[in-house]
Amino acid sequence: MSEIFSPDRKFRTWRALWIALARSEKALGLPVTGEQIAEMEKSRDDINYDDAEARERETFHDVMSHVYAYGLQCPKAKPIIHLGATSAYVGDNADLIVIRNALRLVAGRIAALVAALADFAGEHRSMPTLAFTHFQPAQLTTVGKRACLWVQDLLFDLDTIDRIAREMPFLGAKGTTGTQASFLALFDGDAGKVVELDRLVAEEMSFERLLNVSGQTYPRKIDYAVLAALSGVAQSAAKFSNDLRLIAHLQEVEEPFGEKQVGSSAMAYKRNPIRAERVVGLARHVITLAANAAHTAANQWFERTLDDSSNRRITIPEAFLAVDVILTTCHYVASGLVVNPDVIAAHVRRELPFMATEDILMEAVKAGGDRQQLHELIRRASHEAAARVKSGGENDLLERLTGIREFASVAGKFQAIADPAKFTGMSAVQVESFLSKVVRPVLKRHTPMPPDEPPAV
Repeated sequence: MSEIFSPDRKFRTWRALWIALARSEKALGLPVTGEQIAEMEKSRDDINYDDAEARERETFHDVMSHVYAYGLQCPKAKPIIHLGATSAYVGDNADLIVIRNALRLVAGRIAALVAALADFAGEHRSMPTLAFTHFQPAQLTTVGKRACLWVQDLLFDLDTIDRIAREMPFLGAKGTTGTQASFLALFDGDAGKVVELDRLVAEEMSFERLLNVSGQTYPRKIDYAVLAALSGVAQSAAKFSNDLRLIAHLQEVEEPFGEKQVGSSAMAYKRNPIRAERVVGLARHVITLAANAAHTAANQWFERTLDDSSNRRITIPEAFLAVDVILTTCHYVASGLVVNPDVIAAHVRRELPFMATEDILMEAVKAGGDRQQLHELIRRASHEAAARVKSGGENDLLERLTGIREFASVAGKFQAIADPAKFTGMSAVQVESFLSKVVRPVLKRHTPMPPDEPPAV
């Protein structure tokens, strides 16, 4: 991601755009020669930065400084470099190319994270665990089913990112105020050639869509759509990471912890979820950047203003770089999640007897008992067992009910009734269906791009 947003990538893209413009102008009959284009192509990736930087210190204009530097390397092509164009031709079109490339990398990172979480979900699809509403124990789910909730959020994001990248429009050759007047003059009023120039340049840069109308720049609402999509990725990653922080506190599932990793300078026993916390912190930053892009889009004046430039040079790269760190960190965590089945089972045992009381009540009624009387007996026993749990003891509700005469006829069924697997509903089936019908087809359409190495601590 750093390379995608590097100055070298930007300026090489500028030169590719100047070559595309020259080649298209030649094809449409302007006095541009093959020799000039060959000269430009030879120096496309060999940028004389010292010349450009020295010129910019004099002119305070980055595009004109690079036009000048390119001309020094291409004396024959110098007269036709940037012919008919304005600064936004290279600046904005390059931004669209860079953003599209960055979106594709984000899509690959999401796919890699989805694949890792899908493997985890499949492996633990049937493991009962406490579900929580309001972070209070609720009915059971499974460890794999909960992971599918994380995956589903990421699939929404992947669909959005993929759509924006696929439908990304190209600014093309629109001129100083978007009227294409300079190109109309170059082609002696031939509007058909002006339209064809736009199409040829877009085609050379591998864009299928062109903006039909524009000012000097492309609409900054495109930037907002991109950053809103990145905000969505950050939201999903933060949800996953916050859930992990909470269940790590319960010691049920933990992020990877290195053999020599230190959790605290003072408390040597600590195993802090530092990576999940890092993700949440970065996600908060990305989410706020979307609002920044919204303000920029709202404050554009007429055909162009320049208060967007300095802001965008920070906001857009920062959002992508932060999301890349978020996704690579989440992938590392998801690929090495540590599950503690005994802890999970102990928490289930502590709460499950309360959840089983409705089934116990029904069995006792079917055995001839009085529902209202049985309900009251369960209520009293439940409160006594809850008080014991809150005092640090085990949940002995089933033992208490076993000792009550009115439940004697069904006491032998208590353990079967309280089997955790019976309280997870369709969880395992939902996991298998979701993975086979939704996740795997998506992964077939996207190439996962996991990080080359673990994120730095």
